[in-house]
Amino acid sequence: MDTYQTLRELINIDSPTGYTANACQYIHDYLKGLGHAPSFTNKGAVRCALGPNPTSAIAAHVDTLGCIVSGINKDATLRMSLLGGLSLTGAEGEYVRIITHSGKIFTGTILLDNPSTHANRQKESIQRNTGNMHIRIDEEVYEEKDVRELGINVGDIICLDPRYQELESGYIKSRFLDNKAGCYVLMELARRLKVSGETAAVEIFFSNYEEVGHGGTVGYSDGIEELLVIDMGVLGDDCQGNEVSCSICAKDSTGPYDYAFRKRLVDLCLANDIPHKVDVYPYYGSDGSAALRAGLDFRVGLIGMGVAASHGTERTHRKGIEATINLCLAYIKKN
Repeated sequence: MDTYQTLRELINIDSPTGYTANACQYIHDYLKGLGHAPSFTNKGAVRCALGPNPTSAIAAHVDTLGCIVSGINKDATLRMSLLGGLSLTGAEGEYVRIITHSGKIFTGTILLDNPSTHANRQKESIQRNTGNMHIRIDEEVYEEKDVRELGINVGDIICLDPRYQELESGYIKSRFLDNKAGCYVLMELARRLKVSGETAAVEIFFSNYEEVGHGGTVGYSDGIEELLVIDMGVLGDDCQGNEVSCSICAKDSTGPYDYAFRKRLVDLCLANDIPHKVDVYPYYGSDGSAALRAGLDFRVGLIGMGVAASHGTERTHRKGIEATINLCLAYIKKN
């Protein structure tokens, strides 16, 4: 069984932050199909105990980046507002799906205003932002009323094509590995424990508003004392991580994570020969930092597979995903 098909299917379900119900339903149905008993929180997140009376939660976020229609231009193109921290320099030229209120789907492309090189000598030097970019719709429309007659309106969701690919080298490249690769780790934990017949005093938690800062703030079961967050490991200048290891975050821009918890995670890697890197992330926050800001009395740790080109056309490796799964399994067994 190629279990990475689950990752492919999840990534291909559009779920920009605020529009995650379909992806959360997929996760819920997958866990239920394994014989678990998942449930939805009031905000629409998914939680699932892997054994009775969980005292630890392992969390990942299902919401991704995208846009929302913020206006219709006179030339029948769309203005957009960002959902999460999408990089428009990396999104220019990307194909999108526009989902209307009625559920009808239209396609389009993210473009700079006046995008033709043969008509715009300043094209290469213009800063990309929502004020000078638009969505070109793949329909014969010429003015605002034509767009409205299609049923497209302000508030409609704009989803980017993830362009998922698995390569024979073990690399996986796609948008939204942040953080559907983390969700895949949780789904694999549920699957592997069910196959082995084991249970654990752990719940897995799939948050749905991490990209806007409040996904991990509420919804955990009573009795949770410790939160292990699975999210992408940062790769870049002055960072130690790589795509074939599990990154363990000591500190991000919101502050340090629990030292004793982090030390336990490192020791588990050393004892089980799990490839890992301890790192500091300069521009980063997580569901763990959101939980702490919300005043939850949790010990919090943060780990995840190294992901290159975050918030762009991302890439990771099966080895990094497996290292993260193995650290979670080691943590569960010692918990």
